Amino acid sequence: MQENKFLTSKAALITLLIGCFVVSVSMGIRQTYGLFFQFFEIDLNISSTFFGLAIGVQAIVWGVFATIFGIIADKYGANKVTIVALFIYAFGIYALGNLNSTGFLFQLNLGILVGIGLGGAAAPIIVPTVTKHFPNHNRAKAAGLVTASASVGMFLYPILSSTLFKYYEWQNVFNIYVFIILSAAILSYFLKQPSTHEGSQNNQNSNQTLSEAFKEAFGHKSYLFLMAGFFVCGFQITLVATHVPKYVIERGLDGWTGPAILSLIGLFNIFGTLTMGYLADKYSKKILLSGLYFLRGITIILFLFLPGSNFLAIGFGICFGFLWLATIPATFGIVAQVFGTRYLSMLSGLIFLSHQLGSFSGAYLGGYFFDNFGSYDYAWYLSIALSFFATLMHLPIDERPLKRATAV
Repeated sequence: MQENKFLTSKAALITLLIGCFVVSVSMGIRQTYGLFFQFFEIDLNISSTFFGLAIGVQAIVWGVFATIFGIIADKYGANKVTIVALFIYAFGIYALGNLNSTGFLFQLNLGILVGIGLGGAAAPIIVPTVTKHFPNHNRAKAAGLVTASASVGMFLYPILSSTLFKYYEWQNVFNIYVFIILSAAILSYFLKQPSTHEGSQNNQNSNQTLSEAFKEAFGHKSYLFLMAGFFVCGFQITLVATHVPKYVIERGLDGWTGPAILSLIGLFNIFGTLTMGYLADKYSKKILLSGLYFLRGITIILFLFLPGSNFLAIGFGICFGFLWLATIPATFGIVAQVFGTRYLSMLSGLIFLSHQLGSFSGAYLGGYFFDNFGSYDYAWYLSIALSFFATLMHLPIDERPLKRATAV
């Protein structure tokens, strides 16, 4: 019995470590696309609206395939879908830099192929895969660790990109990233599902069918509230990641503040997600989420209306970074707590699809408002309103586990 416990712990540790690496790569590289825009604009003749559209398409495709891959991962294991997804991701990045990606090809490579890759190799697949190995009282901490690893990538890759730009053409920087993504794909083979015994401890009803789980979730108001909140999360973080590097320049700040904001977001997101993971195992997850969205709104208001300065940009990166992906441990934690882990990847993927609809809106509307009105301000105003909407939307969520009839 002690040997079985050791093996289970060893499998959980391996899954946790590999999951952290994969997410750091997939999310870290994604954090750099705004830094490549200047090259897209000059070499590929890409406008702000067209770039925003590509990021928006990427977000939608990512969300759709997170749901599809989630269903497959629940049944066959995450390692299979993650390997395939990372190979597609690598080809999309390679094609973007080496195959004259103008017009539709730009949308295909950055929007569709990278979106498919993220669908199987980012937090919505990896977090549920890892947390299935852990009991409820430790699950949010495990989710926080994986999400924090995404933050490590989001901190390192903007710095790495800015450094590599000094020595290599942007196309060669993408080639370096292709090699890193393929390394993550090889390691993904070792992502493991929990054992049958371990899984039975985490499942509230292992006999539930996929269609039953789907109907149950969409018949539960709290699940719909979580979807609405995650839409707001997607809108805000993609608006920032896609358009802040250009926004700070438009406000007259130094060029280095854009990469600095993205790196600081990644750095302080580490502390934010770990803190949220710790708190979400002790306190009400819905109250934590409500407070988080409220603080996001206040942070954006200060960034928008205080006099522009490099110090303001640094402060924004720190504060918004602390709140960046801290939504994930508590949001996915509520899903697991209420519905169990049997279809956690699928249910998390559906919530994430809502997140990506928000991401599409944030990426596209940011570019649209700028190209048509000469300012990002309208996108920021909308983001502030959505913050307070999400603050209220989380309060009526019921966090109690569902009681189901036990099969005999």
